[in-house]
Amino acid sequence: MKITKILALLMSLSLLTVAFAYAGKDLDAVKKKGFVQAGVNGGVFGFGMPDNKGVWRGLDVDTARAVAAAVFGDANKVKFTPLTAQQRFTALQSGEIDVLTRNATRTLSRDTQLGLNFATVNYYDGQGFLVAKKLGVKSARELSGATVCVLPGTTTEQNAADFFRSNKMDWKPVVIESTSELAKTFFAGRCDVLTSDASQLAGSRAISPNPQDYIILPEIISKEPLAPAVRHGDDQWRDIVDFSVLAMINAEELGITSKNVDQMLKSTDPAVQRFLGVIEGNGAALGLNEKWAYNIIKQVGNYGEIFENNVGAKTTLGLERGLNALWTDGGLMYSPPFK
Repeated sequence: MKITKILALLMSLSLLTVAFAYAGKDLDAVKKKGFVQAGVNGGVFGFGMPDNKGVWRGLDVDTARAVAAAVFGDANKVKFTPLTAQQRFTALQSGEIDVLTRNATRTLSRDTQLGLNFATVNYYDGQGFLVAKKLGVKSARELSGATVCVLPGTTTEQNAADFFRSNKMDWKPVVIESTSELAKTFFAGRCDVLTSDASQLAGSRAISPNPQDYIILPEIISKEPLAPAVRHGDDQWRDIVDFSVLAMINAEELGITSKNVDQMLKSTDPAVQRFLGVIEGNGAALGLNEKWAYNIIKQVGNYGEIFENNVGAKTTLGLERGLNALWTDGGLMYSPPFK
């Protein structure tokens, strides 16, 4: 009898320890202040940038809004902090921001040495090169001796150095910390090449004085899985950010959009019912309202919608889905079951 009581006590203490470890200190802080503080780029058209009315727009911005919709039931309960490449990780580590949704590449060193946890990738990218057509360059392997505009302290800078070294070519880096200032420097003709993620190059070209005068060269020299990031130490907060991205992907897989989500509440498909909270359980598992995923899709949209609205074929950027298509369409976007 005594042994049974001792075992029961130990089990209770074990469960309490797990619950305490899982309890979200970062999530608690977010709830206490009543909004999500998101770190964004601030200078990449289509991903993170204020429009001419000062309203933040972009795929990364919508990702942050999805997190706010999940936590508060209101996608507008988010504030944005524009950060340079060198500022972004320090801002997250210090607690200045709650989540980084700023085209950050997940790497081993960032995940470990910087003490970060990355969520599901919200954009698969790769590094390319933007040049003026008048240079007559058709390949990045013709860039020996070129001056290259590049952001410091990024995978971009290291990738460029590796590319030129491996191809036995000289280059002259022009290093400027701000994304927008770097683009201005390139379009002013102070360097021959602008190198960055291909999506950023497309965004910079789209808002340049004469977009038709520039081309993105065919070489893609890296893998850049861009994903939201949070600090180590709060598994619950990481799970919420992670599944906020996955909810948008899963909704597209299920055919649920911002326009038909109310109608889909009547679906008899158990997968749809669980996803939208008609069958309860997913919300409780995350410590959220059961309508958390419904709120994301209703207020922000599924992944296909935010892609097409911000960077898709009918936007100024005109990007194809490519790797960012659903797995059923040959892409890499894939959601685990919501159950």
